[in-house]
Amino acid sequence: MINTFDKPIIHANEELRFDNLNTYAVLDGYPDEYFNNVACTIAKIFHTPIALISLVGDKHVEFKGNFGMEDTPIVERGVSLCSLAILDKTPIIFEDATKEPCLLNNPLVAGDFGLKFYAGVPLTTAEGFNIGTVCIIDKEPRKISDDEIQLLSRFASNVMAELEARKILRIKLSNPT
Repeated sequence: MINTFDKPIIHANEELRFDNLNTYAVLDGYPDEYFNNVACTIAKIFHTPIALISLVGDKHVEFKGNFGMEDTPIVERGVSLCSLAILDKTPIIFEDATKEPCLLNNPLVAGDFGLKFYAGVPLTTAEGFNIGTVCIIDKEPRKISDDEIQLLSRFASNVMAELEARKILRIKLSNPT
């Protein structure tokens, strides 16, 4: 796997994290209309051209909700900034990504795409694993307030609640009593 960041992006408990992600049965390479609508709402509220709901797999990052990059449903894990955002329990903010040493070799930042701003909140399972993110992206540097980070975190909580509800429903439907 490529890694365009100047730091490791694989957790010590990566196998357990990936197994936990797979319990949601959502890695299929396709966006989801519900999550697309959530991403659109997020983009409109934060006035960003891009909002994503990502799931970080073993080699790729899938965008289950995608506003602004609809023709890109999946990217290499070692390129997506979401891979960095799942490394910690707290949001990751790059107000000007071009000034971040770990992003200087990243093609989304240094290349034609021109990513300048990224704010991502991890999607954390009940078991404590970060399986993806809710993030906003802009091609201009920008500031984000504490209130906005809290709001983005609430969206992440809502997305996780939807994933949990779908998981429970799928289990119930596959094990009728």
